[in-house]
Amino acid sequence: MADAAQSYDVVIIGGGPGGYNAAIRAGQLGLKAACIEMRDTLGGTCLNVGCMPSKALLHASELFEAAGKEFAGLGIKVGTPELDLGQMMAQKADSVTALTKGIEFLFKKNKVEWIKGRGRIAGPGQVEVTAADGSKTVVATKNIIIATGSEPTPLPGVDFVEGRIIDSTGALSLPSVPKKLIVIGAGVIGLELGSVWRRLGAEVTVIEYLDAVGAGMDAEVATAFQRGLTKQGMTFRMGTKVVAAKVDDTGVELTVEPAAGGAAETVRGDVVLVAIGRRPYTEGLGLEAVGVETDKRGFIANDHLKTGQAGVWVIGDVTHGPMLAHKAEEDAVAAVELIAGKAGHVDYDLVPSVIYTSPEVAWVGKTEEQLKAAGVAFKKGKFPFAANSRAKINHETDGFVKVLADAATDRVLGVHIYGPQAGELIGEAVVTMAFGGASEDIARTCHPHPTRSEAVRQAAMGVEGWTMQA
Repeated sequence: MADAAQSYDVVIIGGGPGGYNAAIRAGQLGLKAACIEMRDTLGGTCLNVGCMPSKALLHASELFEAAGKEFAGLGIKVGTPELDLGQMMAQKADSVTALTKGIEFLFKKNKVEWIKGRGRIAGPGQVEVTAADGSKTVVATKNIIIATGSEPTPLPGVDFVEGRIIDSTGALSLPSVPKKLIVIGAGVIGLELGSVWRRLGAEVTVIEYLDAVGAGMDAEVATAFQRGLTKQGMTFRMGTKVVAAKVDDTGVELTVEPAAGGAAETVRGDVVLVAIGRRPYTEGLGLEAVGVETDKRGFIANDHLKTGQAGVWVIGDVTHGPMLAHKAEEDAVAAVELIAGKAGHVDYDLVPSVIYTSPEVAWVGKTEEQLKAAGVAFKKGKFPFAANSRAKINHETDGFVKVLADAATDRVLGVHIYGPQAGELIGEAVVTMAFGGASEDIARTCHPHPTRSEAVRQAAMGVEGWTMQA
């Protein structure tokens, strides 16, 4: 525990991607920094019960399904694969432990102090830390960075019940594969975790209030994405509202009705995953002690990451912008560099989004619908992975790349990818857009052959109508 007499240049409340990156960058810049984290491990939701463990299960479940359906066609005879769920969960836990220990190492390397406990702002330049044993310590600091992240949003009428009605954390550690899994919410978390359990043998039904999956996704991509997931075996009930839930010895009974109004009915499942989004975590944070307020949704507003109160900053999910780990990292670097007297800025329009299903979906910038609504004239290039040589050889032909560019200047306004390794491919688009690049810049840049990245180039060629391979 920190010495009460100790004073810091910056104290960060929260040890997730925003918090730990802020701490590391502060250490690099020579600031005396401490990070307060109430978990037993660093890394926040992302490393412990979010991004990292979900990717471990996505990868393992993809290999499990491939072994059962695809290996024989490739000339690999392995017989019928047998699921060892305990080992799958153990390797997930080992990977998570290695990552969280890595953050501890980086703290030591950059002379950052980890203060274990729950942080609460006690007043200007004062943060109270409550340790696991209940003891309290107050640390002094010139700057406070709020990096407390978010938590799953509950659904009215559907209370969480351990093992039956679960959130994303529960879905990462189920002790057995449910026969019937109902996912409420067709966003990133619901579709990723629904994909995991479908591949492992569950019958998965997704219930979504809206008429399209992946809220905010380009409509053409969303349609193709839902069609692909349906082909894989997921069932979708779109435009449907869940109004009540009842748990009994055999499972969960949900009462649902059309979002537009109509007769109610019931559906049953063994397990229900509530994945309707996340909300800022500010409970017990002591914001009132420094005059910081939240909006009606719980977010803390920011002006260049400043809360409006001297020496109090806010980053990540608890403030506005995409609720994504990599956005929190960008906020973290910008906030610390501003504290250190450097320039710091984050362009939220250039934060990419990824859904790590198989195939993946990734996008950055504007959708067709947004450009049309804004009255922006644009040109479009599109290229299917079915015509990409690497994707064809690898039997990964679902999906396409779409490039949207300004009709007058050719500046890239948005790139949308549904296909293999989309999350890796989107980086090229982000860099191009960050430098104000044109579709021609991508189209006339040599890409290695054969690679999936050529699909991005071919789509960019299509903006001017000279796609060569389709």
